[in-house]
Amino acid sequence: MNIVDAKVIVCCPGRNFVTLKLVTEDGITGLGDATLNGRELAVASYLNDHVVPLLIGRDARRIEDTWQYLYVGAYWRRGPVTMASVSAVDMALWDIKAKAAGMPLFQLLGGRSRDGVLVYGHANGQTVEDAVRAVAHYLDLGYKAVRVQSGIPGLASTYGVGRGKLFYEAAEPGTAPAESRWSTEAYLNFLPGLFERVRAEFGPDVHLLHDAHHRLTPIEAARAGKLLEPYHLLWLEDPTPAELQEGFRIIRQHTTTPIAVGEVFNSVFDCYKLIQEQLIDYIRTTVVHAGGITHLRKIASLAEMHQVRTGCHGATDMSPICIAAALHFDLAVHNFGVQEYMPHLDETERVFPHAYTFQDGYMYPGDEPGLGVDIDEGLAARYPYDPAYLPVNRRLDGTMHSW
Repeated sequence: MNIVDAKVIVCCPGRNFVTLKLVTEDGITGLGDATLNGRELAVASYLNDHVVPLLIGRDARRIEDTWQYLYVGAYWRRGPVTMASVSAVDMALWDIKAKAAGMPLFQLLGGRSRDGVLVYGHANGQTVEDAVRAVAHYLDLGYKAVRVQSGIPGLASTYGVGRGKLFYEAAEPGTAPAESRWSTEAYLNFLPGLFERVRAEFGPDVHLLHDAHHRLTPIEAARAGKLLEPYHLLWLEDPTPAELQEGFRIIRQHTTTPIAVGEVFNSVFDCYKLIQEQLIDYIRTTVVHAGGITHLRKIASLAEMHQVRTGCHGATDMSPICIAAALHFDLAVHNFGVQEYMPHLDETERVFPHAYTFQDGYMYPGDEPGLGVDIDEGLAARYPYDPAYLPVNRRLDGTMHSW
């Protein structure tokens, strides 16, 4: 079952995506997502110039060997561009193997560990009352877990506050990133009141989450976690940049609010200390950024040994191919926690028809062979690449700060 063709497809049906399509000699196709928000063309070039030529003639069944060939064999390992490329190949090979077996991918991963995949949505608002209304909207849709973000008085823009009720896209079209301003002091003073209001409105049973988006120092994150303890969040996400993994010890010493981290991690080496020392509660590594299903399974196995659960990133900068791959992984892995799920725009849904569905707070990957996702290449061609960047962030005094 050798690979005879490989194609990189870049399109923008509402936002930019990079897709790898592999074809075997017996006509089986496999799809992989290689999207890297704001750096899509770098990944497309890496695939076209360095990876695709190495795939032609390789046995599509040798998934682990191909993964090691592209990772160990490249010498220059890791990094977001390399790992997004490796991830796309890995997804496509698993898609092919499951299609050849005539079964949905989760069956090859050991079968169901649960009936459905608990997901959370994003309730965003310019004000607290807007955020409360957004939470109510998600609960009406059947969600049982909701991430809550709100604008902060005195700040013109705030991470997580989107442009619609269901769709949040941070990347802005243009030739340079937009700039935001930030005040940690205003944020920490505002945050407890937001969740006090939400809990008062909706009671103790709904799962609430919040994303600090790497914006705090460890001791500031510890304060945030302490302030949020009365509202028993499911997690506080990305409280501080994880390059300093020792900083999470400070957070642990001061708060029992569960911590989630990892959407920007590229491999198990970015998180093994956090997992082994039980400094986090949820690992958020993604199929597209952390080496595909092959490597994500290894991260999950390490996490399971230390009672850390998975909570894969699932924003709209991952195509339906990656969402489907995550859902198959979530359904099979024992220590799954919760899956982020942001619905794509209608244009995206039409370019990437898929079998997965949402019902009453849970997602289901479907029973189609493989990942259960296709790409309409003709329609994709009608949506050419459109340059877009994630914002940058500065403190009120102009100092560059984590966005």
